Amino acid sequence: MKRIGESKRTKIDFRFRLLTLIFLSLNLSFILSSCGIRKSIKHIPDVKQYSLEIPKVSKINDSTFSFNENYLTKNKQQLWELYIKGNPLQLGYNNGALTQNLMQKQEEIFFSKVEGFVPSKFKQNLLRGFLKWYNRKMYLNIREDFQAELYGLSQYSSDKYDFIAPKFMRSLYLHGAHDIGHAMRDLMVVGCTSLAVWNENTEDEDLLIGRNFDFYVGDDFSKNKMVEFVEPEDGIPYLSVSWPGMIGVVSGMNKEGITVTINAGKSKIPLTAKTPISLVTREILQYAKNIEEAIEIAKKRKVFVSESILVGSANDKNAVIIEVSPDNFGVYKVENTSRVFCTNHFQSDAYKDDKRNQKQIAESHSEYRYEKLQELLQENKKLNPEKMVAILRDKSGLKGEKIGYGNEKAINQLLAHHAVIFSPQKKLVWVSSNPYQLGEFVCYDLNEIFSDRRLKSGELAKSDVNITRDPFADSEEFKNYEEYKKMTSQIEDAIYKKKILSEDFISHYQSLNPEFWLVYHLSGKYYFSQKEYSIAKVQFEKALTKEITTVPDQQDVEKYLNKTLKKLK
Repeated sequence: MKRIGESKRTKIDFRFRLLTLIFLSLNLSFILSSCGIRKSIKHIPDVKQYSLEIPKVSKINDSTFSFNENYLTKNKQQLWELYIKGNPLQLGYNNGALTQNLMQKQEEIFFSKVEGFVPSKFKQNLLRGFLKWYNRKMYLNIREDFQAELYGLSQYSSDKYDFIAPKFMRSLYLHGAHDIGHAMRDLMVVGCTSLAVWNENTEDEDLLIGRNFDFYVGDDFSKNKMVEFVEPEDGIPYLSVSWPGMIGVVSGMNKEGITVTINAGKSKIPLTAKTPISLVTREILQYAKNIEEAIEIAKKRKVFVSESILVGSANDKNAVIIEVSPDNFGVYKVENTSRVFCTNHFQSDAYKDDKRNQKQIAESHSEYRYEKLQELLQENKKLNPEKMVAILRDKSGLKGEKIGYGNEKAINQLLAHHAVIFSPQKKLVWVSSNPYQLGEFVCYDLNEIFSDRRLKSGELAKSDVNITRDPFADSEEFKNYEEYKKMTSQIEDAIYKKKILSEDFISHYQSLNPEFWLVYHLSGKYYFSQKEYSIAKVQFEKALTKEITTVPDQQDVEKYLNKTLKKLK
């Protein structure tokens, strides 16, 4: 999926503004008077069936808080670790009480990002009206126990955003935000890569799974990564990697050795929100012990976007991809091989004639990353966790070509919220620390964590088998990349507002990431905006010599070059 971030902000901001203009044409009075909206906005789940002890949180120090056996702490790698247990309502309350400050900060980051995209108060009101209408049936598609948990969590949300929706409904909206953004813009906010290998493809022949979660909505959003250890009263204890305020799962493993990771596919725009995909995967983690049970859970949930769910299983010593969409369902199982690759297109027979999927394969960067995985597995015959991390950190193109840092054709796009390694049979998980997937990978042993041994040791991480920080994170090239990201925002702003930049600025900008096509394309657009068409022509031609990310990107460069040539005639 494409990122919402520095280098693509102009394109995504345009699409978001376009969507807002579409809302202007809606009959708002009809939307707000809809009985379905009035019913949904006032909906509160039945929580009376659950016992509840209101948490009284004790502060141990600035980064450690506890309530009974529940606690939140920050480890030395700056990952937040949350351990909670109880019935659904108690889980929500415990989570909210312990993470309140972090959760409210995350909520502020998210809504301030939306305000930045849609600064007009009038359009914001229209957007709120639309979201209330669009999400009016979401609660009907969410399990009652998950609703109870979300209700408990939402009691600790900020009062600041009550004008958007009541706290509980707002929490629902946030869990569907990934799906809504995906569906409304028909683009992907996450360009994830995941793979599973076993038998002859691993050193010990055990199942091994790796994934990059390339979800990016700004550096601030990624600062507070959270590793959650959840022991529900009903179901299987599990680990999940995400962010404060999230009860859904984007990457996780349960105590039975079931793993889930999600990769987005190409979606059509649905008419109403249904079950957020992260709550489908949460249900799989909490209630499935094998692949068959995972498939049955996914089958019975109505989703509103297209998504690939890579499911690994210790009990089956196998992995499959469950492919879901609003109108179709498929399962991709490999035959005569012991490896599965998952990028951002579907592979099962159910989607072989799907035109959106065919277009995704032909025009996006998904197939390129798939081929890169094949190439890396040819070079690395017997994987272990360290070798898997090396694959997830690979920044090169096919045949080792330099394609620029941040190119979405790379396995490591230098924007990941997190990366994770799962060893399901050993019940081991490695989670990356900042920056991106370059920081130290912290190891967790679920056998120990969900046992009395955890209480005696007081530590969650199994630090003696951590995987070291990538030296690239401390290199001059990485510093240049981070500076490139900031300067990209400046040049995009100059293009939009027709500001004047110095020649030295452009030259320095291009020197920071010289193999990336985008630096030349944006330079060309800048000179075009300044009516310096001869210089713009050189820049667009230079961009076309580089590995351009997608077919639409290629077409955009060619379009600008043609416009420039016409200006020069």
